[in-house]
Amino acid sequence: MSVVVGVLGPVEAWDAAGAAIALRGPRHREVLARLVAAGGRVVPVEVLAADLWDDPPEGAVAAIRTFVAALRRALEPGRPPRTPPKVIVTAGPGYALRAEADVWRFEEAARFAGPPAAVLTRLDQALGLWRGPAYAGLAWAEGERARLAEVRLRVVERRARALVDLGRADEAVPDLDAHVRAHPWREEMWRLLALALYRSGRQADALAVLRGARAELAGRLGLDPGPGLRDLEAAILRQDDGLAFGDAAARVWAGAAAAHDRVAAGAGPRLEAAVGLMRGLAVTGGEGLVAAREHRAAAVEAAEELGDADLVARVIGAYDVPAIWTRSDDPAQAGRVVGAAARTLDRIGAGAGPATRARLLATIAVESRGGGSARAGAAAAEAVEIARGLADPVLLVFALNGAYMQAFGRTGLSGRRARIGAEILAVSARHGLANYEILGRLIGLQSACAVGDFGTGDGHAARLDALASRHDRPLTSVFTAWYRALRLAEDPAAAFAGQEAAYREGAGLLEGAGMPGLSEGLPALASLCLRLRHGRPPEPVDPGVYGPFEPWAGAVLRPDADLGAVPDPPRDLLAEAMWALLARAARVRGDGAAFGRARAALRPAAGELAGAASGLVSLGWVRDVIG
Repeated sequence: MSVVVGVLGPVEAWDAAGAAIALRGPRHREVLARLVAAGGRVVPVEVLAADLWDDPPEGAVAAIRTFVAALRRALEPGRPPRTPPKVIVTAGPGYALRAEADVWRFEEAARFAGPPAAVLTRLDQALGLWRGPAYAGLAWAEGERARLAEVRLRVVERRARALVDLGRADEAVPDLDAHVRAHPWREEMWRLLALALYRSGRQADALAVLRGARAELAGRLGLDPGPGLRDLEAAILRQDDGLAFGDAAARVWAGAAAAHDRVAAGAGPRLEAAVGLMRGLAVTGGEGLVAAREHRAAAVEAAEELGDADLVARVIGAYDVPAIWTRSDDPAQAGRVVGAAARTLDRIGAGAGPATRARLLATIAVESRGGGSARAGAAAAEAVEIARGLADPVLLVFALNGAYMQAFGRTGLSGRRARIGAEILAVSARHGLANYEILGRLIGLQSACAVGDFGTGDGHAARLDALASRHDRPLTSVFTAWYRALRLAEDPAAAFAGQEAAYREGAGLLEGAGMPGLSEGLPALASLCLRLRHGRPPEPVDPGVYGPFEPWAGAVLRPDADLGAVPDPPRDLLAEAMWALLARAARVRGDGAAFGRARAALRPAAGELAGAASGLVSLGWVRDVIG
């Protein structure tokens, strides 16, 4: 969007060039701020009136419409006459904001999870958005102002923790010292300040801070320090080696990097070492996953430039990161990797060792996800056959991952994928391959959802959460949260409001996860599926929010849609859901040809929940959809 509205301080707005937009009077600003507070949802005119006036006058509704008209002129000065507004839209009984807002950016950054360096960058950006108290001067916003102030304090704490984890504890001390004075009841602030002082070589000051915290808590609240403060004080008194972990880790990293540069300074060894680093980055999610994708493609291309086919094969094959989602986060990058793998296979030909060939074939199968190509399917089958013959568990689970990505030739194949997932799980658990144990359980969870076996799904979800916590795999929690939203949506006794709230929570976890192939359009699709199941009208949203699902969502949402022009959906985890949307639209419209096409495609999945094979959304039993 070209317009940004600011509420983290006085209410303001800026155009695409960053120039301030004149918003006229305080009531205009108040209306705009209230639309921001709604988070893009519709605010009825009556609610706006109740917020703007303690006792709304007789002409309140007309006045609000006047304010909105003035705001539209200010925010879209170049909009041609009689064309619909794009920033403040009319929807049902009220208005909704379709711009950007600093508070939305702030909360998105505040939720970001990833490695400490990436977290620090995002949180610095978040804190840089503040210009003063949020929603300054607006009486109705008192609760929202208090909530955001609390979020901001948590951001300050997380930023300090990131600095300490990065070995930059001394930089965290000044801000923490100021914040404990302003908020002496926050024990985590005191704990972080003491830890930062200790890691800065100031252990006496650290103990003095902990004793000051004890005095403040006792004097102000009559409380003893909590376990976090007590444990830290005891650890400092016994000079616990674990307290210096952050600095020790930084020293080890720097030493290892320096040694590598001295001993293995050649381009080939550096590229291979870089791929190992990217594998670790990829499983952190967020910016780490994005960076891993970008640098992996660059490493492959750099290896090709050196003209050493064996090196290219090693660089490509070493990135055996588990893949669960069937739509690529970066199709162009995936295409470059597939092309490089195919060229390398052609170059090394019969001279390739079987393990090298299997890794290149498995890479082609994994990166050709969602395409349904015969070449990728054959590559997966050959990779699995080679890996079985070599009795190499690491290679086998990677090859099976490729087979999973190619197990979408038609609908109703959740049973085949369940068997692949079970084998991945058995091999990885036996050989201690944690990342692939997570993959195997995620496939098992999806496959259980497909047939409504939520008892098995619950077992997988609980084990996945434990694995994610033990091995620090934050992306896993995104999938288990969405599973629980789907689980709740399939519970006939659950309230609609609770089901919606569970999906909103899941949508929040997608932000900053680094998986656009998963997240684009998914929150809108989940809302649409849930509302269709409950016989409720879809929320009014811009068609663009459905992203890649727009052709099938549009079939339901637009009465004039040409159902014959709706394409076959991709062969992926949501194929059944897309076919079900088309079938619903065709049934309502009485379009026999479109319904027959959808029914034929869905018939193999008659015993499944439409869309639930994704572990994300459902449109009910396929047998009910196709009748």
